[in-house]
Amino acid sequence: MKASARTPGCPLPIKCCTRCLKKTDGLTGKTAEMTAAYFITGTDTDAGKTTVAAGLLHAARSSGLSTAAGKPVASGCFVTPHGLRNPDALALLAECSVELDYAEVNPLAFEPAIAPHLAAREAGVALTVDSVLQPMRHMLARQADFTLIEGAGGWRVPLSGQSTLSDLAIALDLPVILVVGVRLGCINHAVLTAEAIARDGLRLAGWVANIVDADTSRLEENLATLLERLPAPCLGQVPRLNEASAENVAQYLDLKVLS
Repeated sequence: MKASARTPGCPLPIKCCTRCLKKTDGLTGKTAEMTAAYFITGTDTDAGKTTVAAGLLHAARSSGLSTAAGKPVASGCFVTPHGLRNPDALALLAECSVELDYAEVNPLAFEPAIAPHLAAREAGVALTVDSVLQPMRHMLARQADFTLIEGAGGWRVPLSGQSTLSDLAIALDLPVILVVGVRLGCINHAVLTAEAIARDGLRLAGWVANIVDADTSRLEENLATLLERLPAPCLGQVPRLNEASAENVAQYLDLKVLS
């Protein structure tokens, strides 16, 4: 593959950006643009995946890139006249420049704020990799310049049987962005998650330190250890914000360092 000239001001790595890299279709010989897409996971529930994902999408939009996002399965939804809606999925949808219906972003929504596989079981819904794979492939086919697929909870959140949400990331073959919820115990959680991602054959493209507990003892030392131990670039450190809007969070993130 041969990289074309980078679009001025493009924030994405040259090997990922739809405006910077082209590939040749082996069947037709035609040149097609490639897009940047990532699976975003966290060290735990409430690590701040959606906060960071919305910030990344906002940063991409501010740089002139088209954006799309998916939240394949979500629990903790609320009832509306149009069906169940999830606050995280709505936050992602608000930062998508590609016109999308809610169901495209969040095809499987459940009301109880419990683990998705338990919520699906209570609703009588078969939650499988295939049930979330096709909608997310459809999302990627929209070919936005920058697409994020956000998981639920952490890397090994169950779907059904022995399958987990990590199996979706594997099936989509996406590089991963890890959101580290910085608090006591986060180093162990972050390193174990990074190791699991590597064992699954996926690339950790970058990580974000999201300060969920500003009173964490030895905060700077913990951040320094994460920088030493995680085998990917840090996209930014998001402090505890009074208003964690996508616009505010985006100020602390740097897409240029994505590997």
